[in-house]
Amino acid sequence: MPTLWSKTLIPTLRQDPADAEVPSHRLMLRAGLIRQLGSGLYTFLPLGWRALKKAIEIVREEMNAAGASEVLMPALEPLEMFKDTKRDVEYGDNLFTLTDRHGRKAALAPTHEEIITELMAAYVESYRQLPLNLYQIQTKYRDEFRPRFGILRSREFIMKDAYSFDIDLNGLDSSYQAMYDAYCRIFTRCGLEYEIVEAESGPIGGSASHEFMVLCNTGEDIILKSDKGTYSANVEKCGIGKRDLAQDFSGEPTGDLRIVSTPDCTTITDLCKQWQKFGGGKLKPQNVLKTLVYRFEGELTAEEQKEVEELATLGYTDGGFYFYWIVVVRGDHEVNEGAVKTEVEQVHRREMKFTPKSAPGLHLMEECKAKEAGFEVGFVGPHAYLSLPADSKARTRILVDHEAAQPGFWVAGANKPDQHVMHFNWIRECERRWLSDHVTDDHITYVADIRNAADGDPSPTGDGGILHEYKAIEVGHVFKLGSKYSDAMGFSVLDEDQNSQSVIMGCYGIGVGRIIAAAIETSHDDNGIIWPAAIAPYQVHIVPIKYQGEVRDTALSIAKQLEDAGMDVLIDDRDERPGVKFNDADLIGFPIRLTIGDKALAENSVEFKRRVDDKSKAELVKLDQVVERCKEVLAK
Repeated sequence: MPTLWSKTLIPTLRQDPADAEVPSHRLMLRAGLIRQLGSGLYTFLPLGWRALKKAIEIVREEMNAAGASEVLMPALEPLEMFKDTKRDVEYGDNLFTLTDRHGRKAALAPTHEEIITELMAAYVESYRQLPLNLYQIQTKYRDEFRPRFGILRSREFIMKDAYSFDIDLNGLDSSYQAMYDAYCRIFTRCGLEYEIVEAESGPIGGSASHEFMVLCNTGEDIILKSDKGTYSANVEKCGIGKRDLAQDFSGEPTGDLRIVSTPDCTTITDLCKQWQKFGGGKLKPQNVLKTLVYRFEGELTAEEQKEVEELATLGYTDGGFYFYWIVVVRGDHEVNEGAVKTEVEQVHRREMKFTPKSAPGLHLMEECKAKEAGFEVGFVGPHAYLSLPADSKARTRILVDHEAAQPGFWVAGANKPDQHVMHFNWIRECERRWLSDHVTDDHITYVADIRNAADGDPSPTGDGGILHEYKAIEVGHVFKLGSKYSDAMGFSVLDEDQNSQSVIMGCYGIGVGRIIAAAIETSHDDNGIIWPAAIAPYQVHIVPIKYQGEVRDTALSIAKQLEDAGMDVLIDDRDERPGVKFNDADLIGFPIRLTIGDKALAENSVEFKRRVDDKSKAELVKLDQVVERCKEVLAK
């Protein structure tokens, strides 16, 4: 039975909503696909829900075909589920938490790693029960600080998350590849052009991961691709090839150190804009040392705690440890927190000789806590270490990006409110004994590549490729988790030799709503949406000039034939002018529009038009050929 426009809810808008920032948000609101209820909260209206269900069904079909089994887990999870993995700390304020009437604390799940691990541990005891892959399509929640871009960054969203369980790494490789291949089929069927890039695992964790990205000028993610086509990665994961750099910390001072009063210049942008006003001439971001302060912390095992009781003043306290890390990059570069965390963890493993019982956390310090420790946030310089209180000084280390350790003219924070220094020189302003790479007795300073890769950098493949930046929308992410969650939550099975062994896990997510948004972002024109046929709310839109008499009977007859042939049909039966109907048809963007009027019927025909672009011309198609013509077009 075809859907009549008058029997459903399609509230189209003539004007763009004022707060819609990107095409998908603007067009989904205008075409009556969604309605905003609150910040980051959206109701899917009939057309939007139909499109979403079609994407969900494609995902479900391919997951089932890849051997996964569907479950449905609670969206509300006890907060104690995070007790062993500490992911509530990793998610921080992004985690929705609540307390029920009995005083029990819970969270609205952002993902379900802990819940699925607890589930499997309850039922799986032997390697003979593996491999297994379970998935769900479920509503997830993240308390985004700034929800934006419609359903691309919302607080409540629908996600497909799958979890594989294997006895060894070879099994994980097979499960991972099966999901990787399934994702390729899913996004191809949904009509998306996508890139697969290496990625950071973020709060999910794990040893390896890939993201499926849709290139788009309004995307929030940045990926870098080699112009030789041999490498691509998310900016957070992207490596940088070898560059011709001077020896670290070399070079004579460019002038006498000068303190400059810089009131209210807590950002590099503000500093560069006003530098000339302060009497310093023109200043470029690449001549400023960006200095951030991080706190690195973790818990120690009982044995380690005994060993370090006498080292309490060196960063170890209360069964754990914490250190401050001054991180320095060039002002026109961004800190790569993944690279910083990797380097810092290596330092602690190599030189502290301890392996924390929990995953160490690295966090940019809040301003108030940083100031309590002696760091003047907004005006911190690399030499802040020298002026810290004794307790903070004992816990502080410095990590400098190679390009920030080069000779040249530098401006840096003066470690005092509203003050910077110019002609900063590493050797002169700092104690020489801690300005070397991994060789000093007290190991205060370390140098590494810790900035994000940028457009124009050499590719890490060493083949002469140059990296170029592209904006993109992430629609899928696959992770090799390893034993992170099974170790933390005590999930082990008996192997072939009857020995207990941690289960090896993988995790695979798809933002189903993002499929819809990405399709619209990459397929629209000035008039509206241009749907890929597979996820269009309806595939054929019948527009009668006047819904009465022979025109109405013909519309209903054609609609039945199309639906019998497996196509979805919407009939615009409204008593509206043709221009209004045509504008709405272009706005909503169904793949095929059939216009039925007296003129066309006089020739035993309908007007057939594809919604591919403005240049697609209407053609007359005989009534007995309409079904085959629609099937032919949709098949393409």
